[in-house]
Parts: sequence; structure tokens; C-alpha cells
Amino acid sequence: MALKKFNPTTPGQRFKVISAFDTITTSTPEKSLLAPKKKSGGRNSEGKMTMRYLGGGHKQKYRIIDFKRDKEGISANIKTIEYDPNRSARIALVAYADGEKRYIIAPHGLEVGTTINSGLGVSPDIGNSLYLSEIPFGTVIHNIELRPGQGAKMARSAGSYAQLMTRDGKYAILKLPSGETRMVLQTCKATIGMVSNTEHNLERSGKAGRSRWLGRRPRVRPVVMNPVDHPMAGGEGKSSGGHPRSRKGIPAKGFRTRDKKKDSNKYIIDRRKK
Repeated sequence: MALKKFNPTTPGQRFKVISAFDTITTSTPEKSLLAPKKKSGGRNSEGKMTMRYLGGGHKQKYRIIDFKRDKEGISANIKTIEYDPNRSARIALVAYADGEKRYIIAPHGLEVGTTINSGLGVSPDIGNSLYLSEIPFGTVIHNIELRPGQGAKMARSAGSYAQLMTRDGKYAILKLPSGETRMVLQTCKATIGMVSNTEHNLERSGKAGRSRWLGRRPRVRPVVMNPVDHPMAGGEGKSSGGHPRSRKGIPAKGFRTRDKKKDSNKYIIDRRKK
């Protein structure tokens, strides 16, 4: 996975660093796995703006991703590695032996022509989906289920991964990308390897226009707003803005907002780092 830098021929090119797209093998998606994607512009059903700084952007279609990997006992062959505008990771088109095609999130190092499997008794190779009860200790995994059969919920973005530390009773103990250590049922599935496009965090758009292509409108800093619009706004000249907090008054920079009575607290062994 390589990055591409540009000569500063224009102000927008000067700091631009983008993916070289060298791992992508086709630019034409599988038509049967596309779905329409409507854009709200941040408005609800009444036309009222409920999310700020959204709107515009290039027209996109959603790629239907198989997060469940529930075709067990049937081998699949990797046909293509593709770009997905809906996520930071790359996706792979897999063709099963029975003729069905599906998209999966491509792990780092997965190549066209590789055979992958899912289910019980599968070897822990890159791209294979196994139950946590069968994955060796210390293995790097992604696409982790929180509940059996629910589909992958954790470690799905570019370059992210978790690690299986140990097992205790009916639970597997995982070290998650955030630094949190958590218990997950051993009957949940996970995929071997880390997510592709590992250098995504090093990319730089170079200009505001690239954000507009993605549907992101300019974000206004709270300290330059009027007092009616934000707790940190107002004042004469360049004011400090007071204590960092959200528009609704919730403090930022370390203030914990997780409910102390949340049911899933009992599964968390170590909280994520501040």
C-alpha cells in the first residue's frame, strides 16, 4: 500500500498526499451488489437541519458488504480488490464455489486468486473467518462480532485490528484498537489479519474541495460564533472561548460520557486510554 505525493504546481497540490491505488485491480463494481444511496443533506423528514456541515458531494452507490460470513464449508476465490467510496478500507469481490458473489472488507496482504473459507475447522490464514474459540492466542484479527450471528461490528476501518489475548470460560478476551480490553463470547466470529489500506491515516486532501466531494461542508469554529450559538462563543476580539465543551455544554478533553449503569460495562476489563 503506497502513498503518492505531488509536485507543488498549484496550492492544492502542494500538501496533497493520497493513496496510489496500486492494490486496486478494477474500477468497475459488481452490479448485482450495488444499492442506491440517498443523501439527506443533514435534514430530517420535516426538512429541518439536524446535522450541521453536511451536504453536496459526489453521487455514490452503496456496496453491499458481507459482514456475517455465514457461507460455511464453501470455499471462495478472490476475484478483485476494489475501492469503496463508503469506507476507508478496500473491499474484495469473492466468488463462492456455488456461483454466488459477495463483497468482503479486504484484509492487508490479500491478493487476487487467494482461496478463503469460513466456519469450523478452518485454518487461521489471512481472510478466513473463524469462531473466537478456534483462533490461536496472539492472532491479529478484524471484523469482530459483538453477538453471535449479528455480523461484524468492531475493527472495520482502514488499518485497524484487534488481538486475541486469552480465553476465560465462555468468553474470549480481546485487546481492541482503542486500547480497551473486553470480553466477547467465543461463539462470535472474527476474520484473520488487519484491515487493508493501512496508510490511510497519512493521507492529506490538500484542498477544501476534496472535502466537498465527500459531502462535508465547512465547519465553523465555536469561538467565532455569536454567544447565542455556542457556550464558547462571544466576547470582544479574539477571546479564549472559555472551557472546551460541545454545543450542548458537555465538557471536552477527557470528560467521560459513558453511562455508569450500562449493561455492557461488565464485559469491559480495561477502559480505553484517555
